Amino acid sequence: MSLSKNEKEMIIQEYGRAPNDTGSPEVQIALLTTRINQLTEHLKAHKHDEHSRRGLIKMVGQRRRHLTYLSHKAPERYKEILQRLGLRR
Repeated sequence: MSLSKNEKEMIIQEYGRAPNDTGSPEVQIALLTTRINQLTEHLKAHKHDEHSRRGLIKMVGQRRRHLTYLSHKAPERYKEILQRLGLRR
């Protein structure tokens, strides 16, 4: 279910502002989006997995909070990350 080390490194390199940047909102949003997409696929096959569904809902809320923070602090970076990840808001 979780991301492999290589997947994480690729996402950090693609969205990070520096080589070891794991804490910027862009990286956090990208990691959460990848995990949300994986979990959504899992739940399509396992409709009654309520524990994973709860985790999905928590991740969606966490991503929404990161997006809200970024929209207030840096609107241009917010628009860029929405476009790059294909999120609609």
